Amino acid sequence: MGPFDERSADERSLGGQSSGESPELVWYASYGSNTHRDRLAAYIVGGRPEGGTREHPGCRDRRMPAESVPVELPGALYFATVSPVWGGGRAFYDPDAEGRTLAVAHLVTPSQFSDIAAQEMYRRPGAGLDLAGVLTRGRAALGDGRYETLVCAGTLRSRPVLTFTAPWGAGDAPYVPPTAAYLAHLAAGLRESGGWSGERVAAYLAAAGALTRGADGHGADARGTDVNGVDNA
Repeated sequence: MGPFDERSADERSLGGQSSGESPELVWYASYGSNTHRDRLAAYIVGGRPEGGTREHPGCRDRRMPAESVPVELPGALYFATVSPVWGGGRAFYDPDAEGRTLAVAHLVTPSQFSDIAAQEMYRRPGAGLDLAGVLTRGRAALGDGRYETLVCAGTLRSRPVLTFTAPWGAGDAPYVPPTAAYLAHLAAGLRESGGWSGERVAAYLAAAGALTRGADGHGADARGTDVNGVDNA
């Protein structure tokens, strides 16, 4: 099986919560630029992604995910705070909000998940996260940082689907528009997953405010062929 597998809408849906047992592999559900495997590679093998300004040290385990699949998480995508890497708003996930969040789930080891999370917080990787809390309760706050709240969105093939987000919700943070380069990675990753059409991805990002309030400050029509640098074809 290749990195991506075509799936129906039912197959993109997640099962119930994890059993709480410590797994050998987990699904890391990315809803931001790490939907794109080339972008994710900077976090795993190290390096600087195209359009980014920061070098990433990579994971202790530098193997790329054996599989990456499209999933839909219960909750909403929103953009807030300013990324020094991209120069615009970051993607965040509000699991308590109404809606569905399009994501790509990458099959990784718990140590890789820990190292990716550390790099999102601009920390050196190397310390494993205690996943017991999120696996048993579905959520765990490791701190007050922007990506220090762990969420278990459900299970896929009996493995937990984990992600991280901010401790605040979509209505608690001012909107900050993402840059075109950031959106390009996010949109390309969603399209590459094979789970949704380009039109569906554009409509989804427009609903999140990403395209209609474009990264360079002007409005845009999400049905166009090029919306602030994101190809919707």
